[in-house]
Amino acid sequence: MHSWLAYKNWAVIGATTNINKFGNKIFQRLIGAGYNVTPITPNHDQVEGVLAYSSIKDLDFVPDVVNFVVNPRIGMRVLDDCIEQGVKRIWLQPGTVSKALVEKAENAGIEVVEHCVLVALNE
Repeated sequence: MHSWLAYKNWAVIGATTNINKFGNKIFQRLIGAGYNVTPITPNHDQVEGVLAYSSIKDLDFVPDVVNFVVNPRIGMRVLDDCIEQGVKRIWLQPGTVSKALVEKAENAGIEVVEHCVLVALNE
């Protein structure tokens, strides 16, 4: 099990109500595993009955881990918000990674994991 799974307050960037998408599967799996998860999406007011926020900047707390389930182009914009808010850890799902995003995060002092959280929860 990855050590970051000990952190219980997560935000999922790209959470969605579409049950066929990973943004929903990851969100539901984290909730089901006992995590406090905040959905971040400009497309929905709530995800699975949980109040959603359009930006990480709208939160009144800093999540322990921010899980990215968006393409790297969107991820770069979200990363700027994470830096501004003082996020310390981002978890990049497969398909969300770019060299530029990882370098920018690490240069800002943010720790980065590149791994599928669904797999990590089963390890």
